[in-house]
This record gives sequence, C-alpha cells and structure tokens, in this order.
Amino acid sequence: MTISSPMIDRLRSGFGGTVLTPADAGYDPARVLFNAMIDKRPQVIAQCASPADVQAAIRFAREHKLEIAVRGGGHSVAGTSLAEGGLVIDLRLMHAVSVDPVARLADVGGGATMSHLDRATGAHGLATTGGRVSTTGAGGFTLGGGGGWLDRKFGLACDNLVSAEIVLANGDIVRASADEHPDLFWGLHGGGGNFGVVTSMRLKLYPLNTVWGGLLMWPAEAAPRVLRAYRDFIEADAPDEVGGGCAFATGPEADFVPAHLVGRHIILTIVFYAGSEADGRKAFAPMLGLGHEGELLVEVPYAEFNCMFDDPPGHRNYWSAEYLRAFPDEAIDAFCGSAAQMLVPSPSQHALFLGGGKAGRETADWPLPWRSAPWCSHPFGVWADAKDDQRGRDWVKLSNATMQPWATGAAYLNFMGDEGEDRTIAGLGRQNYARLARIKAQYDPDNVFHLNHNIRPTGLAAE
Repeated sequence: MTISSPMIDRLRSGFGGTVLTPADAGYDPARVLFNAMIDKRPQVIAQCASPADVQAAIRFAREHKLEIAVRGGGHSVAGTSLAEGGLVIDLRLMHAVSVDPVARLADVGGGATMSHLDRATGAHGLATTGGRVSTTGAGGFTLGGGGGWLDRKFGLACDNLVSAEIVLANGDIVRASADEHPDLFWGLHGGGGNFGVVTSMRLKLYPLNTVWGGLLMWPAEAAPRVLRAYRDFIEADAPDEVGGGCAFATGPEADFVPAHLVGRHIILTIVFYAGSEADGRKAFAPMLGLGHEGELLVEVPYAEFNCMFDDPPGHRNYWSAEYLRAFPDEAIDAFCGSAAQMLVPSPSQHALFLGGGKAGRETADWPLPWRSAPWCSHPFGVWADAKDDQRGRDWVKLSNATMQPWATGAAYLNFMGDEGEDRTIAGLGRQNYARLARIKAQYDPDNVFHLNHNIRPTGLAAE
C-alpha cells in the first residue's frame, strides 16, 4: 500500500519523535545500516522518542498493512532492521541509560548501544556483559543471548536481564520479569525481537574499573603453533577473568603493527583480562612467552577497551558461526586451512572465541543450547567491493563446513544472517523452539514481528 501525505500527517500529529519518508532530507542517512550490502527503502521511518510513539507506529503499520522492522543498533547482518516498502520502528532516540550504583542496576533504553551502556555504568566503576564492539545495539544483543568479553566473568548478557518493558503487536505495554509474564521473560533470553518491541531493559551490574588487554601478533605461518598453545592455555583452567580469543586477519597499517606484517595474513591473540595489568600478565604468561612479533597491550577503562575493535563503517558483511565441542590438533589444522582462503587484504577475520567460565556454568534453563560449548568458530566476512560478494559468502560457508566434524550443531543467532528455519531452530533448540512458538502465539499470533530469526507462532502455517 502506498502511504499518502495526509496519512503521514496523521501519524505525525502527537508523535514525539520524527517521522521520515523518502521525501524528507534525513531519510537516506536514517536508513543506512552497519552492513553496506543492505539497501532497502521503507516507506516510513518512525524515529520513536517514547513507548507511546512505538504504540502509534505499530497501530499505523497494522492499519495500513505495512511490514514492520525494528531498529536498535542496526547491526543485524541480514539487514532485518529495514523493511522494503514498510515501516521502521527506529529506537535510536531512546538511548538513555540510568544507573543505580547502590542496587547495581541499569535501566537501558531500547535504542542504546554498547557505548551508551558502557560509559554510563563505567562512570560508577560498574559494568555488565556487552558485545565486542561499542556500536552494537544493547537490546538486540541481549535478547539474542549476548556473549562478549565479560561473559566468562559475569555470564551472558541475558543472564543479567532483570526485566524488560515491551510493546506488543496489539499495542499493549507489558513488563516481563521472573514475576510478571514469566513465559515472555523466558522467551526474551534468546528469542530476540519475536515477541514485540523492547523499549527498555533493566540489567545487573558488577564492580569493574579497568581491564587489560589488546593484541599479540604473529605471521600466519605461526598459526598452528599459536593456536595449539592458546588451546592448552585455556584448557589448563584459565581463570574467569580471561576472555578474548584468536583470529586470522590482515595486518592493518598502524603504529603498533610491524612493517613486515602490514597487508599480510596474520594470526592474532585477542588478549582480555578483567582486572589489572599485573594480574593479566601473570594469567597470560603462556601466550606472552611465544615470541610474538607485534603487540598492543594497554590497561584502560572497560568502555575504552570495548571501542578498540569497532568495525569500520561502510563495508559489506556476511557472517556465521559454529560452536565446537573440542578443538583438537586436527580441528586447528582445518581452521588454519579455511582461514588461508579468507579475502586478503580485507577487514575479514576468522575468529575463535572461547566459552566457559560463568557463562558455561550457568544452569538457568534459557533457550540457549550453545552456551556450554568451549569454543566458537566465527568466520566474519567483511569487504568493500560488491564484486567480492560471492567470494565472501562462499568463504564463510566453506569455513563452517570445514569445522563440521567438531561442531555441536548449535548456532548463535546474533552472529548469523538468514540461514533458514533449521538454523534458527539450531540456535534455540528444537524443544525450546516449540515452547517459543507457543509463547509467540500468545503475544504475536499474527507474526507481525517476523523480520528477525523468526519463530512462527504455533498454528500459523509456513508461507
């Protein structure tokens, strides 16, 4: 349906935020996403300033039969933050974070990024598990489970979710917690944006001032030795304060990168320690003694560390992941083999993240079958030129296929685009998916919120 100017005028009447159409000057900047491969043109972008605005936008979209997309940070690699010809509920104006340092709680607006969250909590010497870059939206990250630098120390982001305010498909506003709408609260621990628009969250916080870490670098030919040492270091009971991982990358042009590694395929150890440099150096002694050829190591506030790996804007992206039940020598050789085919030079990376710690020990029955895996293989395809699209996608798929002999079958949906319903089920667990579908049928029976890793409501046939 084509939306007329009088229709838009009615939506704008009483709307606290901004309503944009293709005729407005701010429209094109407002539809730019993290993934430059996505170029969709919604009819309406509703930049909401309050839950009432969200209600108005939902009513308008449903009245005029417009597909709804919900945008927080805009980091969805599949581009589900935009709806072609539809309406976008853009939450970015709702980014406020308020902190209760005594209760150690943060109330986080639905449009807040990790930078908003980290800086607000860091001002009080507090932190909670966030993503691995500061530009990620806190809402989508948390609702998808949320693994990051601090998950071994503080658990997954969703483990620290105390409550959420959510606008449902029928326009009602409800609060979900362990005591209120507990079924919905359970579904928000991995089920993403399937059940409505989360306009605010309350998260637990923990004391944390500075962290120590950065990068250790070697040429790619050292990768088998480095990865074996890293595996042995982690599996020798590394403390919960240790986070990070390893990654193949292209050596960037930077002061801390030796000239002979610039533009070359290199192997990195991503060093992270939730504490002081002195304690971190003791913990990472096995890796510091391997003869690395370049380094960047600093002790900084957590908010500063979480900006260090922010991805450059304007690139084309395709990602995926496989969780691994083990990382034996054969898996290391396979990992190195697939990484050797990564686009170089490019910002692409083939990362290996570690699990375990508090995140792995947590016994809460959330729909997160991947949380107990000790390792995650994450091919992160990033490139600049559209002519590399097929090569980039093929490399990511090859990397996943290469790691299949050691894969658990579970999937982390925050790391993936649209890989089909079977992969969505793998990200949630088959029994969990069935329960989530029943919850979906209760809160969104018409599947209004389907631009996501979609959970079809029980009783709604597949299209």
